[in-house]
Amino acid sequence: MTRPPKTLAFSHVGIYVRDLEAMSAFYKRVFGFVETDRGVVRGHPIVFLSRDPREHHQIVMAEGRTGGLDDLVLNQISLRTGALRDLRDMMAVIEAEPGVSDVRPVSHGNAWSIYFRDPEKNRIEVFVDTPWYSEQPVLEELDLTLSDEEIHARTLAAIEDSPSFKPAEVWREGLKKKLEDALA
Repeated sequence: MTRPPKTLAFSHVGIYVRDLEAMSAFYKRVFGFVETDRGVVRGHPIVFLSRDPREHHQIVMAEGRTGGLDDLVLNQISLRTGALRDLRDMMAVIEAEPGVSDVRPVSHGNAWSIYFRDPEKNRIEVFVDTPWYSEQPVLEELDLTLSDEEIHARTLAAIEDSPSFKPAEVWREGLKKKLEDALA
């Protein structure tokens, strides 16, 4: 039986957009992506964006989106950041940005997130990992005006009685073993 390669990792996402210039400007301005290349593919203007020197592109946008802006095209684009202060900074950026809608801070127990819609209604998630694992889905309101300590305490109180609760590193080791077994 053939198996997938063991070193397969997510690299990038491609989305169709209506207004390539406005959308690429939004992602550069709001998230700090830089343009690595642009061109035309099969008649569609395309732009490549990255924040990681190891990745030529993490997001590629091509003109050609069809359907209405309320059509479900993509579940979400998720971007990891390092700390709750970064999440608060991101909240300030998106609150000041025209065209952003449906802003919703959420605790998943294993991550703290802000969900919102970009100007073409694609859902974006910016998140920070917590030090814990809890079976998903968990959707609790997240108040980013609280201190880090208060957020930690509230999150822990909401998930510590779950039968699946454990330190995130223990869960990752279990997943690593599961993947090794599956790819053996």
